[in-house]
Amino acid sequence: MTENDTGKIAPDLNGSGLRIGIVVGRFNAEVGERLLASCTAELEKRGVQASTIRVISVPGALEIPLALQKLANTGKYDALIALGAVIRGETYHFEVVANESAGGITMVALDSGVPIANGILTTEDEDQAMARVGQKGADCALVAIEMANLLKRIE
Repeated sequence: MTENDTGKIAPDLNGSGLRIGIVVGRFNAEVGERLLASCTAELEKRGVQASTIRVISVPGALEIPLALQKLANTGKYDALIALGAVIRGETYHFEVVANESAGGITMVALDSGVPIANGILTTEDEDQAMARVGQKGADCALVAIEMANLLKRIE
């Protein structure tokens, strides 16, 4: 990461030397698996070594923040990634799960100081989720790398 003439810190997408933790919800498993595949492919493309990526599986989106918190508290990770899907059903449960998981992820990031890329898709149906898995997984990898490098630079 370098500063330009205005003092602005430019994004650094070099993942070399970074340690990344990923938590994947198993509910809507196919979506989660595809998000994970695109995410890890992008991490490795950007120089993150497979041996420095730890993947943890949890039942669903509501369990993701607690697992992220435990990973963050170890001090072993430069960034974390949350992956999964909440697909709308016929009840209010969709809103509860979507809102509470997102709020929990934000709380963990702010409390721990470890950046977390939120890749929990919230869609109307499975087709919408499947249409987004490739790009969203890769986007989360980029967010994690950029934020880890940014926070190192700020410190």
